[in-house]
Amino acid sequence: MAVVDSRTSTRPASVPRAKAAPGKLPGLAMAAAGVALAWGTHRLVPAVPMLTAAVVLGIAAAHLPGVRTRVRGVGKPGLTLAGKRLMRVGIVLLGLKLSLDDVLGLGWATVAMVVAVVAATFFGTLWLGRRLGLRGDQPLLIATGYSICGASAIGAVSEVSGSDEEDVATSVALVTLCGTLAIAVLPLLHHPLGLGDVAFGRWVGASVHDVGQVVATAQTAGPAALGEAVLVKLMRVALLAPLVAAVAMAVRQRRAAAGAPAEGKRPALVPLFVLGFLAMVALRTTGWLPGGALDAAAHTQELLLAAALFGLGSAVHLPSLVRTGGRVAALGLCSWVVVAGVSYGGVLLTT
Repeated sequence: MAVVDSRTSTRPASVPRAKAAPGKLPGLAMAAAGVALAWGTHRLVPAVPMLTAAVVLGIAAAHLPGVRTRVRGVGKPGLTLAGKRLMRVGIVLLGLKLSLDDVLGLGWATVAMVVAVVAATFFGTLWLGRRLGLRGDQPLLIATGYSICGASAIGAVSEVSGSDEEDVATSVALVTLCGTLAIAVLPLLHHPLGLGDVAFGRWVGASVHDVGQVVATAQTAGPAALGEAVLVKLMRVALLAPLVAAVAMAVRQRRAAAGAPAEGKRPALVPLFVLGFLAMVALRTTGWLPGGALDAAAHTQELLLAAALFGLGSAVHLPSLVRTGGRVAALGLCSWVVVAGVSYGGVLLTT
């Protein structure tokens, strides 16, 4: 009987040891550094929202020589975690900015106007994106970003649609670019379009994508415009929950029609983070939370979303974006015209 030496390994010598996958800490540290730089940029140039700066810095980090290798290598797991998990927590905390009393205070005519703007922008952009032949979920994600609340809405919908990371990154880059341009363009149209300060604020809230961009744009017309803009914008944010639920239902139906196996992962009809968002809206409505707690939650939410958007920006690959740049730019421009035009007409009818 042969004797086996216990000191001899049974693994063939030619098989190399598998390298340990990089942890998430390096990428999270990169995201934290990106948030710090975005905050510093906003402090130096207040007209640049911190969330916008975070996306731009993430894109820059993904393409700078000497940095991009680490971003796409050792930093990728942590940056991906930031772009997904931190985004969810930030969206939950976003609910604390909205109460049902705020929505009802706008009046039913304004609520109906906001719903009409969101529906026209979403379905119009989705239809045009399909006609232009954009790849994957880009039409869905761009339509969501323009109609609801920019990159935050794109992140929420991508969670239930299972969208490709590159599609998400491209959509975020486009929506962020157009929202940033709105900060410079819309104030120039304030008086030529014959809008008073209140009407201008409502127009900004109904047509600009990200909450930070809304604030940066509306504040040029004074506190009355800023207050109206934020209220109308948060009404659009409230429509995020039903939109995500509708997308989840559509994904389920599409998988069923394609004969997907029953044991496969099924998206929740209402994802947990959306339920959390609604719970935070309900909590804000009770009036139980003191102002200090709401301020702390708002700062935390902005930091989390900045980290998430830095992570999403780091996934942007500009050469790939250039290949479809003409069609993507055309969709972005047309969607911008639709949301600005429909909201302008709605504001004139309801103010």
